[in-house]
Amino acid sequence: MTRLEIIPLEGLPEIVPGDDVVEIIGLTGEIKSGDILIVTQKIISKAENQMVDIDPNDPLSHKPLVEKESVKILRRRGDLIISQTKHGFVCANAGIDLSNVEQGQAALLPDDSDRSARRLRDGLLGRFQLDVGIIISDTFGRPWRRGLTDVAIGSAGVLPILDLRGSPDTFGREMQVTEVALVDELASAAELVMGKSTGIPIAIVRGGDESWFGNGSVQDHIVRDPKEDLFR
Repeated sequence: MTRLEIIPLEGLPEIVPGDDVVEIIGLTGEIKSGDILIVTQKIISKAENQMVDIDPNDPLSHKPLVEKESVKILRRRGDLIISQTKHGFVCANAGIDLSNVEQGQAALLPDDSDRSARRLRDGLLGRFQLDVGIIISDTFGRPWRRGLTDVAIGSAGVLPILDLRGSPDTFGREMQVTEVALVDELASAAELVMGKSTGIPIAIVRGGDESWFGNGSVQDHIVRDPKEDLFR
């Protein structure tokens, strides 16, 4: 790989519940086989009708949803809840989002974001003969570090982890523990061209190495088993 391009997919319509995202993306004519599409969680949640009405006049009206969508509450501080979702994600407010949605609505995470990624990939291949990788991204905070970054919450056709263990480093030493969270790195890079308020929900990563493509899911390969977690 000598060059990697990250291209915002502009001009997409506002997604509403029931929209056929496969059709909308495929008809743009911008996608090529071998691309990796970074798709924000928000449009998947909207298309799959993971939208819930809340009281627009009560800034805390979404809090009961946080409790409902959490399988475990890990920390509370004021109005902030850090919880574990049924997907295994540890995040603020169970991933429930009030940004970039109509006032009076909250967006829940997709029911199964890996499955959503597979459906999107299979649809683009079956209907448009586009063999692409799919990463569904969302914005997460990080322990011990300020600021937000986008990470992968679902994937299909892209190796979630690029396992470099056993390969030599630049000095010829064998790497013992290096596992690169490939889908997270791509999601974070793509966010730089999509932004938070531009209305661009999809980016194309073009020029990815052949070794990046393969099978695996975020829930099976990225989410750390609690038994391996030193902090829970």
